[in-house]
Amino acid sequence: MTRTLAFVLSLLFPVAGLATDATQTPEPSFVQSAGESDLSEFLWINRPVVVFADTPADPRFQQQIDLLTQGEPMMRDRDVVVLTDTDPAAKSPLRQKLRPRGFQLVLIGKDGGVKLRKPFPWNVRELSRSIDKFPLREREIRERRENK
Repeated sequence: MTRTLAFVLSLLFPVAGLATDATQTPEPSFVQSAGESDLSEFLWINRPVVVFADTPADPRFQQQIDLLTQGEPMMRDRDVVVLTDTDPAAKSPLRQKLRPRGFQLVLIGKDGGVKLRKPFPWNVRELSRSIDKFPLREREIRERRENK
C-alpha cells in the first residue's frame, strides 16, 4: 500500500479511541485534513501548505502528498504543516478563502499571507528554496546560527 493510499484511507476512516500517554504531548500530524481549519490557527507558528484537489484520487494530489511526506524532515525544519482539502462540495473555510480550481498547491507564510500558488505538484527542494527566501525565514536562520 502506498503512503498516499494509506493517508487517504486514514482521512476516510479515522481510528477512534487511540490511547495516549497523558504525560506526552503528541506531535501534531504533518499532513492533516483542512476540515474547518482557519489560517489564524497557524499565525506566527507554522507555514501552512494547502493542497487542494477535487478528489483524493487525483494523481497530482497523490504525487504532491508523496513528495511532501518524503521530505517531511526538511519541511518540519521550516515549520511547515500540510493541510489537504479534496472535497469541493464541503465548501471549507480554506476553500472559500483561497478559491482553488481543481488541483492547487498554496503556500501560506507565518504572517497568514499567500506566498505561492501552483497548479501542479512542487517538490520539497523547490518549496524549501522559496521558503528560505522569505525575510522571516532568513531571520530564523540567522538567529539559529547566533544561538549555537
